[in-house]
Amino acid sequence: MASPDKVDAVDEMREKFSTSNGAVVTAYTGLTVAQLKELRRSLGENAQYRVVKNTLTKIAANEAGINQIDDLFVGSSAVAFVTGDPVEAAKGLRDFAKDNPALVIKGGVLDGKALSADEIKKLADLESREVLLSKLAGAMKAKQSQAAALFQAPLSKFIRTAEALRAKVDEQGGAGEPAPAEAEAAE
Repeated sequence: MASPDKVDAVDEMREKFSTSNGAVVTAYTGLTVAQLKELRRSLGENAQYRVVKNTLTKIAANEAGINQIDDLFVGSSAVAFVTGDPVEAAKGLRDFAKDNPALVIKGGVLDGKALSADEIKKLADLESREVLLSKLAGAMKAKQSQAAALFQAPLSKFIRTAEALRAKVDEQGGAGEPAPAEAEAAE
């Protein structure tokens, strides 16, 4: 029979797996308590970093429908539950791991898809969501203005042609219009 503390721990982690966008599993052997505090601060509000027990975490992940990362829970493990921008969380972990080689990114899961350590590092190399969205909006705006210019081109060409014709008629002294006497004789 499982102890109530373990049941509560599994329930809490299952909730974190269910409500987070993703989770990154790391090895933390060799990090001091001060370094772990610094890591938690560097992740900010994008992720919650938690040292976990492997067996309980596997149970919680499986209960949450995440079974792709079971093999990552070997040795000392900690999980960064990503609630904000996954790119920012991956950058925070990557940058901290550069300065503190004791932190090893094992892999993770993002929106139900398993990620290797290399894929998480590639994710960290992406620009933030806000930057990507602003670039997309800029590209769409540029395409709209190009489309507007394209649609206005035939109209402006017609207007320029009409203006050139009117200028030519004015230069010729109205030769295209019948003289008033000729108009009366024709009737």
